[in-house]
Amino acid sequence: MRQILDIQKRLLPDLTDVLKKRYTILHHISTTGVVGRRALATHLELSERVLRGEVDFLREQGLLETESSGMKLSDSGRQLLEDMEPIVKELLGLSDLEETLRTRFSLRQVVIVPGDSDVSELTKKEVGRAGAAALRRYASKNDVVAVAGGSTLAEVANFLTPSVQMKGCMFVPARGGLGESVELQANSIASTMAKKAGGQYRLLHVPDHLGEEAYVSLMQDPNILEIVEVIRSARIVVHGIGDAMVMARRRKVDSQTIQELMAEGALAEAFGYYFDREGNVVHKMQTVGLRLEDIQETEVVIAVAGGKSKGEAIAAVMKFGHEDVLVTDEAAATELLKFI
Repeated sequence: MRQILDIQKRLLPDLTDVLKKRYTILHHISTTGVVGRRALATHLELSERVLRGEVDFLREQGLLETESSGMKLSDSGRQLLEDMEPIVKELLGLSDLEETLRTRFSLRQVVIVPGDSDVSELTKKEVGRAGAAALRRYASKNDVVAVAGGSTLAEVANFLTPSVQMKGCMFVPARGGLGESVELQANSIASTMAKKAGGQYRLLHVPDHLGEEAYVSLMQDPNILEIVEVIRSARIVVHGIGDAMVMARRRKVDSQTIQELMAEGALAEAFGYYFDREGNVVHKMQTVGLRLEDIQETEVVIAVAGGKSKGEAIAAVMKFGHEDVLVTDEAAATELLKFI
């Protein structure tokens, strides 16, 4: 396939541009579900005249359907979009980038979607869709799946669907709540994933950041201890990756600890741990839930994070070396190359 694409790029470059444009249109409609032409033109930065011609063509091919509320993909459109994905990745050079990162960080799989989550909500949604697909791929019946919080993980939850391989899965929060928006907390994401996938869930009603005395007290509660044991038995962990300083402030960490994190060179945060540029753990929070030793024993660890601004943070966590799957976007992946 690559040889054919190389020939096409050289002899028919216009055809390649048309393919990319039509794929982008179908892809955006797929991500949004139903969308009006004017809104789509704005998102794609196309004139309504140009978009009208493309939409008319796609509709004539049976790839789009029109409703009173807007356009949506037909079944044929969804199938074609799925078939086109590996071709478009070759055209954009994403397949080579996936393999480069997979080899460098010794991962089972790297999935890269086009775009930059920092500037496009649709790209963030697509990262979520790809994260949901990765989870479906690696899950098996009756697994315990521990999930972290955050906006990207919320998108993963939104794109889960019932599947045979996820039947009977138990979804649990990887840790306590951050005090952020309820829908972005690990508890909410775990329950959404269970409902979307047709599984079950358990919740952990404790704060994420605890003092030593509060931690010891909670861990003596038999109800808390029981759910924590379930969480720590997870076969799959799905988590995001954050900028260290941003996450410290979200956790309302005191100024002295923030100064210490800066002095230690903390760049990234994942599952309550802070990592420096080389992937070393430089700080950990006292948290009920998954511990570092649990992550190291987990069979499948899936990181889902995108955006150019997170490139260095993602690299730091990848260098830690206990990830199995990375789902990210083109901007973050390109930035990652600078830190290999």
